[in-house]
Amino acid sequence: MINYRENSIYYIDFSNIKKQDEILKIINESTTYIRKQHINSVLVMTNIENMFFNSVIRSEFLDFLKGNKPYIKRSAIIGMSGLQRILVNGLMSVSGRNVRSFDNEISAKEYIIK
Repeated sequence: MINYRENSIYYIDFSNIKKQDEILKIINESTTYIRKQHINSVLVMTNIENMFFNSVIRSEFLDFLKGNKPYIKRSAIIGMSGLQRILVNGLMSVSGRNVRSFDNEISAKEYIIK
């Protein structure tokens, strides 16, 4: 959790993680936290810079995005490369989520709290 301008933002950090089991552990921990919160209350920033992706992670991310949708007030992603952007945009389309991507943390935080 990070605080920004008197707002609590749940920060999910996948940056530089190259092992599937570590990524799945973070997804599971985040799922548990988010789904215990009030509907439409959670502000989220996710960092996926240099994160490992494969078909298992893609599938888990899709379930994660769909299942968390009712709890999320606003969400942003940082750290996307060109290939990740294509993958994430596809996941957003299929999941029905509107998660914006940003080049830096400050822009993402400003969007999340507005």
